[in-house]
Amino acid sequence: MDAFDFYSPTHFVFGKDREREAGGYVKKFRGSRVLIVYGGQSAKRSGLLDRVKSSLTEAGLYTAELGGVLPNPRSGLVYSGIEICRRENIDFLLAVGGGSVIDSAKAIAMGAVYDGDFWDFFSGKAPERALSVGTVLTIAAAGSEGSPDAVITNEKTLEKNGAGADCLRPRFSVLNPALTQSLPPYQTACGITDIMAHAFERYFTNTKDVEITDRLLEGVVLTMLHEGRRVMENPDNYEARANIMWAGMVCHNNIMGVGRQQDWNSHHLEHVLSAKYDCAHGAGLAVIMPAWMTYCARHHDPMRIAQMATRIFGCQMDYENPLNTAMEGIRAFRTFLGSIGMPLTLQEIGADPASISELVEMNHIGDGKTGGFVALDRQAHFDIYGIAAGLKDE
Repeated sequence: MDAFDFYSPTHFVFGKDREREAGGYVKKFRGSRVLIVYGGQSAKRSGLLDRVKSSLTEAGLYTAELGGVLPNPRSGLVYSGIEICRRENIDFLLAVGGGSVIDSAKAIAMGAVYDGDFWDFFSGKAPERALSVGTVLTIAAAGSEGSPDAVITNEKTLEKNGAGADCLRPRFSVLNPALTQSLPPYQTACGITDIMAHAFERYFTNTKDVEITDRLLEGVVLTMLHEGRRVMENPDNYEARANIMWAGMVCHNNIMGVGRQQDWNSHHLEHVLSAKYDCAHGAGLAVIMPAWMTYCARHHDPMRIAQMATRIFGCQMDYENPLNTAMEGIRAFRTFLGSIGMPLTLQEIGADPASISELVEMNHIGDGKTGGFVALDRQAHFDIYGIAAGLKDE
């Protein structure tokens, strides 16, 4: 296990109706002028936004609103939020929604206290400070409610990049699993897939002797397999929703990623898909993750993927040819994804296989390689997209 620092200061408020306490927590963390950031009309129709606003009013806090956050959140709304913060002297961002809303709030929080373009922080510059952010989570998926990260799409360039710093960790996050019960099945399945991807991006590592985090990560994926099936059968299963929501948080606040090399190539490969085709992030990951695993199994020691196959999917180890075991595990993963309604090919998310060369260019690899479990050059990116499109043999 490698040396590491780990700091996770977010105060988590978990359970039914806890959104009614949001105002008190904003006040506890010294917010006085609050910008509520949210997505579409569902937060209004459900009464959630009114409940949150009432709690802020009862706490004696000033509020302004910014709605309209879209999936794969865009830079244009971030600029609008920064303008509101400066005009209204906002000192606290409250994100009411899923990962896209939270990431937008984090980007606004960075940009509002910065003299330059907020996109600098999504181009390599590390933010040193930001306005405080709190969340009321409505979708279990991205894990942004407990992480120091944010991902935004630049509408002009179609770059979908990430930024991260401890100053972006939410001060508090309200997690009420009941708020996810009204989600469409497809959105729920996308969230489950995203959580599994966050586990696998950490699981596939070349670091030796990381048994504790291996087992934690395996536990999260096993939970997704079990609770994912339960919640797809019964969307009102509160206990299944609760386990999924907490798994999404612990999977991405990095407690299970410390002390080990991580990968994230699948996320980079997917980001260009959702930037170009505006597909759901989880859906893109469902297409890319098995294709990436297939490439890695065939071009690297397959034992780590074979370990996944035996420990998570119950496959029998073929010690003479562990590649057989690895491929059986990948097929089991794809079968699960298909069972919860996820797409499995580029074509199913509306991507044109003829655009694979363009997708590779959008990854900005040049003549180098993207590091991780297996280093990927341009040809590797091309091959993985080809596997995802069914143009190359598994």
